Amino acid sequence: MRVVEARMTTSRSRDSSELTEPAGPAGLPEPPSADCDVVTVPARQGLEAVDILRRAVGDAVGPVLHDDGCDTLGFLVPPGTAAAWDVPGSVCTETDGCGLTLPPEPSGAGADWLLPPEKVEPATDPEALREALDEAQRTIEAADGCA
Repeated sequence: MRVVEARMTTSRSRDSSELTEPAGPAGLPEPPSADCDVVTVPARQGLEAVDILRRAVGDAVGPVLHDDGCDTLGFLVPPGTAAAWDVPGSVCTETDGCGLTLPPEPSGAGADWLLPPEKVEPATDPEALREALDEAQRTIEAADGCA
């Protein structure tokens, strides 16, 4: 896995609710191309969603980033997703395409790819991600209720 420096430039964010855990593109490696938005979620919900997506749609999940503290995950989704993103507890950031390429050598420490771009689809389908995040949240709530 390559560790990359976070230099993502954003033009707009859409936050649908107050987050209880840190979220956003800061500290995350940059996407492999300018043609994506990034949905950032708390790590626990994101890891559940990755499992759900892999079971439901196989290897159709796109690249997933984690921050250096492993507090958040970032799902790369098609451009334009941020305009209509409304999932509570998450943030969808529209990238503006400035400097969004992977350097050939590692250039930073901490943040990394959970699912690297060269091993997965170019982006995660926003509707599939929305459903997976909803299911993940219900699973977490049920698990916390039984504890």
